Amino acid sequence: MVKERINSILRELPEGVRLVAVSKYHPASMIQEAYDGGQRIFGESHVQELVGKYEALPKDIEWHFIGHLQTNKVKYIAPFVSLIHAVDSDHLLKEIDKQAKRCGRIIPVLMQVHVAKEETKFGFAPDELLAYMQSGAWREYTNVSIQGLMCMATNTDNDAQIASEFEQAKQLFEMVNGKWLNGQWKTRSWGMSDDYPIAVRHGSNMVRIGSLIFGERV
Repeated sequence: MVKERINSILRELPEGVRLVAVSKYHPASMIQEAYDGGQRIFGESHVQELVGKYEALPKDIEWHFIGHLQTNKVKYIAPFVSLIHAVDSDHLLKEIDKQAKRCGRIIPVLMQVHVAKEETKFGFAPDELLAYMQSGAWREYTNVSIQGLMCMATNTDNDAQIASEFEQAKQLFEMVNGKWLNGQWKTRSWGMSDDYPIAVRHGSNMVRIGSLIFGERV
């Protein structure tokens, strides 16, 4: 069943859009089923749960950390994490760099931008992100590789609002990428189970889908 759901989503996604199967709260057996069907990228948002699954499952899985990451937890995932989606402060980026250096790695990350109309969401406000990139502080960190932006839209049934927020993220991505990165940024991570078709229409090339694959959280 999991394999069929993944294949159904993949058929809908345009070429070049990567699928992160959000496996948080779901057992290793379901991840193994998706893995056996060919899926290799999985997203988790709790450090302890991720570490346990990393130890239990095949080592060629590409683990993405997609939740809010506390600085004191970075050291536990630094040895193996493939992408950290939600860098929301210089303080966190500095700690990822420190732990990556300790492990002899360069860890890929995304900057999280807050475009939703909800205070509960984390991330840099658009103006804050522009000011941070302008400051150049991020250039000091040699063991992180910033590869793009991540965002979440407002949890609403208003498709026009969702589209507007994703479009804002897309424009911000293009502005930052052109002004400070010489086009080096490649990843635009937005869109989840309820809104990924809108996200793809507005620039996303990485979608994070959980409930459509694994069902509701257990």
